[in-house]
Amino acid sequence: HRSTRKVTPTDTGLAFYQQAKQALLELSEAAEAAAFNDSGLCGRLNMLAPMSFGTLWLAPLIGDFMQQHPGLQVALHLDDRLTDFERQGYDLCLRVSRLRDSALIARQLADSPRILCCSPDYAARHGVPGNAAQILEHPCIGYSNVAASQVWSFRSLDGADETISLAPQGRFSSNNGEVMRDMALRGLGLTVLPAFIVQRHIDDGTLLALEPGVRPTDDQIHALYPRSSRASRKVLALCDFLQQALAEQPWSRCT
Repeated sequence: HRSTRKVTPTDTGLAFYQQAKQALLELSEAAEAAAFNDSGLCGRLNMLAPMSFGTLWLAPLIGDFMQQHPGLQVALHLDDRLTDFERQGYDLCLRVSRLRDSALIARQLADSPRILCCSPDYAARHGVPGNAAQILEHPCIGYSNVAASQVWSFRSLDGADETISLAPQGRFSSNNGEVMRDMALRGLGLTVLPAFIVQRHIDDGTLLALEPGVRPTDDQIHALYPRSSRASRKVLALCDFLQQALAEQPWSRCT
């Protein structure tokens, strides 16, 4: 079906595509299985992952995995935006979030703690919040990639089973966590970031971890692949490797 703006498949064409795709997948899996018996993992693996996690932690781990499997090719694309990764041809997608999409198979690889923090200079000039409500009295550095991230969620340290949601305001926001960290280091306000981005700065004292009676709710690191198809041998092997490598949260041992 053609229009001035796009081309879409007919129902017959879509049905043909789905059947042909499955047939090609089975052919590819058969070829991979035969090659695996001879020389281990092989073929190409297309991955999508978040920018900061990819550059700081994922890329070195993939390098280690590829050294173990010389016949494997990996294409890693880094993008924080939520996309239809299956339609774009990716075999595997890593996400750091609290997932709600039941259309995908999600395998949790590790927890991803988040930290409310600011610089010592900011704390000396403006003080720090004494409770959750006082967070809103401070300029906050926000994550602008998705609207939901403009709401910070916390859990109480007193053990109460409830989530506290705040909508912070601030002069600066970015779609990249490392940029947000750098602005916090410059003393521009409070921010909430994953421990894998800020833990070493907490450890060396260039950022202060704040717990004003609450702590940010944790995210999780998930490996995602489509529910409609089986994960290939190389996808499952990489997921096993990453789950083991991330089990003890290597960013907590970076000092």
